Amino acid sequence: MNVDGLPSVSVSWRRIDAWLAVHAPASLALLNPPVDPDGLESVERVLGIPLPTELGESLRCHDGASDWTSLLPEQSPLGAAGIAERWQMLTEIATENDGLATRPWDDEPWWHPLWIPWAESADGNAHVLDLRPGSESGRLGWAGHGGCGDFSDEWQGLAEYLHEVSQALSRGGGVRGMYPYLTSDRQVWWDLGPDCLSLDGEPLTAAPTGLG
Repeated sequence: MNVDGLPSVSVSWRRIDAWLAVHAPASLALLNPPVDPDGLESVERVLGIPLPTELGESLRCHDGASDWTSLLPEQSPLGAAGIAERWQMLTEIATENDGLATRPWDDEPWWHPLWIPWAESADGNAHVLDLRPGSESGRLGWAGHGGCGDFSDEWQGLAEYLHEVSQALSRGGGVRGMYPYLTSDRQVWWDLGPDCLSLDGEPLTAAPTGLG
């Protein structure tokens, strides 16, 4: 347990992995092995700051995925190299296009150097950890595509997010309106609502709960 009474990142990943091994081995096969120390040092050199503890712990479970996969709601986890590459790209775009400043009509800038992308959606949005100082440091939100950064539907941290994912898989239910399904080739697909029947003409089945 962490200080908030939630299971640690690594505990939640173990629960997710165990569920995938039974019900969605094709998705589990896309997850990379743990990052090596050189990979962690490399991304920290690019960012110029130490990785947050929860993100480092996640990378020590899986160094992202070998291909984009919907094994998490709306997103696929990035590896250390992908984090560095995406952070550098977004920071450069924002610097060149006045994207670091908050416009008067927005609550957030388009990008901030202390937003660390840990996962990405299929349409290019980055799921980011907000490391700016303050009481909300470590929260998760979205950034890096259209409009400004968005923390209106935030999680307090990566441990909370992965715990909700593991709970939805092991006990049923959804994560902020997204529900898990299995495709015909036994990969996980998350979609809006509990009653989706197909994906691109292929059948979807509701993800079974537990490990039985």
